[in-house]
Amino acid sequence: MARPKGKYAWSVTVGAKGQIVIPKEARALFEINPGDTLLLLGDGKRGIAIPPKSEFSTLFGRIFGAEKTDPGDPTEE
Repeated sequence: MARPKGKYAWSVTVGAKGQIVIPKEARALFEINPGDTLLLLGDGKRGIAIPPKSEFSTLFGRIFGAEKTDPGDPTEE
């Protein structure tokens, strides 16, 4: 069976400390480098996802409901 375009799958092993190693091919494809911070999302029914770094701002806006604020609001920096 051919792999659908743009779809990938790798297997990883969870170590004793709960750590996984992201395969080299996946790190290269998604430009994950040493020292990068990754966002790990979980859904009890759908599983775990690690979205691309380029989507962080969009995701934070959706999760935390980015709202327009009053420019004079002293709580905004």
